[in-house]
Amino acid sequence: MAKKKQKLPHLLGSKWTAMQKTWGWRHFQVVSRKNEGGFVFAELMASCDSQVRFWLNAKVLKNRNQWQPGWKSLQEQMELEIPEDVDVIDDF
Repeated sequence: MAKKKQKLPHLLGSKWTAMQKTWGWRHFQVVSRKNEGGFVFAELMASCDSQVRFWLNAKVLKNRNQWQPGWKSLQEQMELEIPEDVDVIDDF
């Protein structure tokens, strides 16, 4: 019997930047994962405060309005944000 492919295989140890401060911080690392009821959950720990930890559905990390992969500086985050009053045209 073939082994079932693991969802989000590179999740553990990955680094993330919250687009809004979360528990007072922006930079997090996945320190644990668990599969439960068909979902994958990630435990995130603030990179500057190991006491700040929380679990979330790992699918949320795919929402680029909330999370960016890697640790981004404030300047990089500002470049990623698109102001609401700007029309984005994709016809190139």
